[in-house]
Amino acid sequence: MGSIDRKDSTPQLLNRLRMRQIALLLAVEECSTLRGAAAQLGLTQPAATKMLHELESALGQRLFERTGRSLQLNPAGERVLGYFRGIRGSMESLNRELAELQLGSAGRLVIGSIMAATPGRLTEALVRLKARFPLLAIEIAVDTSDRLMPQLHEGVLEVVIGRDAHERSEYLFRTVDDESLAIVSGVDHPLARRRDLDFATLSEYPWILQPTGSPARDVVEREFGEHHRPMPRGLIETGSILTTMSLVSRSQMLGAIPATVAQVNAAHGLVAAIDYAFRHKLPSYGSIIRRDRPLSAPARHFLQLFHDESEAA
Repeated sequence: MGSIDRKDSTPQLLNRLRMRQIALLLAVEECSTLRGAAAQLGLTQPAATKMLHELESALGQRLFERTGRSLQLNPAGERVLGYFRGIRGSMESLNRELAELQLGSAGRLVIGSIMAATPGRLTEALVRLKARFPLLAIEIAVDTSDRLMPQLHEGVLEVVIGRDAHERSEYLFRTVDDESLAIVSGVDHPLARRRDLDFATLSEYPWILQPTGSPARDVVEREFGEHHRPMPRGLIETGSILTTMSLVSRSQMLGAIPATVAQVNAAHGLVAAIDYAFRHKLPSYGSIIRRDRPLSAPARHFLQLFHDESEAA
């Protein structure tokens, strides 16, 4: 198989790739077999096989390991598939935006956000955006950064308000804040009104934590490690801060949530904020977008409001 000179080969690659090839590779992932993918696209199996060969030739690399009749993506194939998912997401976003324009609406904005951003800056930006564009349809997914980023990559989300994008060259990250983590309990918890609590006392209670790999979980695990305490047994793990607050309010469990969220809910008497300061903060958060994907007009306005209200006033 011939190879492409990687130096300045992007125009050549764009000329050689066809959308039908991209659709076929995505269908192979969905159907698990070439036969199923061919049927989905209305192709004969020989035509699908030829198309895959042409795709590999265009990319200059084999994408599959062939064992008998089965196809297994190799590392190059996995990378290509990841980019093709992004292309599919871009096309879906384009299709939605064109449909909205054809219907004469103000468009649609789909964003993802970590919970820490929702009480203040995000809420204010959305209120002002809605005031400017009353007919704009907005969808907001709230989750942890590690779960939102794949959706941004695939085009399900247009903007993410999250963390941990500093080192990723394919994303543009613009920071706005860093965030402390707070421990919360029910308002009647034995520790709710105590002051100057030591970590050993806290570690004796059952905990509710975000899933392994999330920034909040990393901060808590570092705290346990630096105090030479084992992680609590019988953890409840959830990415939902609402679930965490509901559970602590009806039990002796402790939860770790962003300090801004804890303060707002403690002020309304929904939870108690425990008098303890973690040694480490969460990574700073901000807006994250794909560098290689044009933003819709609603997304541009939203980011302007989110980062600097004076610019959009």
